[in-house]
Amino acid sequence: MNFSEDFKTAVVRCEHFNSAHRLHNKSWSDEKNKSVFGKCNNPNYHGHNYDLEVKVIGYCDAETGYVIDTKILSDIIQDEVVNRFDHKNLNLDVDFFKDINPTVENIARVIYNLLRAKIAPHLELKIKLYETSRNFVEYPI
Repeated sequence: MNFSEDFKTAVVRCEHFNSAHRLHNKSWSDEKNKSVFGKCNNPNYHGHNYDLEVKVIGYCDAETGYVIDTKILSDIIQDEVVNRFDHKNLNLDVDFFKDINPTVENIARVIYNLLRAKIAPHLELKIKLYETSRNFVEYPI
């Protein structure tokens, strides 16, 4: 069977991590934060079991047949995301969120930037981050 280089293929790796966070805008009053963010503004934080899908899109390499080696992709995700975010308080333990509100949108963007720096530039990268089974973010779109 002959494979054409004209066909892009997507490789998806799924990972999981658990993190706590508090949605809070430091420049707002406590009343406004509570009004906008509700339970997510709990001063003692709250947690989520995040599911992450990392999609890498590109052409298959003629020699390996890979778009990207899934073991290498898994290692990158572990090093850049899971090891940094799993069982951490995002507000307190992760420097990226020192000045950024750790909404699922912002978490997805941070993850994208961490992975983008490690994945070959000729490959497209898309992130899907589930905060719950019913709420998720895709970045970029």
